[in-house]
Amino acid sequence: MTVPARVSRQNPRALTPLADSIARLQSGTEIVFGTPSEDWTICSDLLAEPTRFDLWRKDLAEWMVEQYGESDDRATAGYIMGWYLHQPGYLAGLLFHTARRVPTLKPSDMAFRINPTGRPHPDGMALMCDEFACLPDDPASNHPAATVVADEAALAAVLRARYAAHAAQFVASFGQVVRFGRRQLWAAATDMLEYGPWAAGRLFGDENAGVTDAAMILPEKLEPFVAASSLHFTDEGWKRKRNSCCFHYVLPNAEPCTACPRTCK
Repeated sequence: MTVPARVSRQNPRALTPLADSIARLQSGTEIVFGTPSEDWTICSDLLAEPTRFDLWRKDLAEWMVEQYGESDDRATAGYIMGWYLHQPGYLAGLLFHTARRVPTLKPSDMAFRINPTGRPHPDGMALMCDEFACLPDDPASNHPAATVVADEAALAAVLRARYAAHAAQFVASFGQVVRFGRRQLWAAATDMLEYGPWAAGRLFGDENAGVTDAAMILPEKLEPFVAASSLHFTDEGWKRKRNSCCFHYVLPNAEPCTACPRTCK
């Protein structure tokens, strides 16, 4: 067990191992290390006040009306469910795939920024804690912020547990203000946990490795998740069976998403 180092909260420019890993990410989404400015939303603050989700959904509904002529409660809830869970799932997948490091993923250690114009989706994410789990051969395994685990399977288990703890807080909070049941919320959490490493593999040029990472993280149906990784190879490349829906298809004249569980096999 190590003593966590959090000096970077006071000095975001301090190049701790995890800050270094994040600085190397070229993901198309802004990812920063350290405490962000006031226009960012700390995840724990949002989860502590579930009614703030209603305000976010109101902004999204206004955008939907502009784009589609009307909005739908299922779609606003579905969009935000996926957008939120994407934050810990994608960040974890990126760092696991590129550095074999797993951050804490606690809501108090993560933040995101909502796009201020147009569609109100998250357009940046921040990590605010130095702590990370890693493998014995990690060059920073002796760093005071590191917790060393035995092998890749153990590291994947740490990622799964930390993500599940964050997702559980989201399910408890968001479930108070939407009509989705726990199964539907955990289905979305499962999808985003699988998507993170798969997307990382595609982004960094080795989709097969991303698929392997996803299978390592979700090797079977493990509570509270609703399924194992479903990635499988087809004539069109790697596909997966989604467990949840964003309900985009209910908007007027909207085509189903390419991965819509209503249409994909």
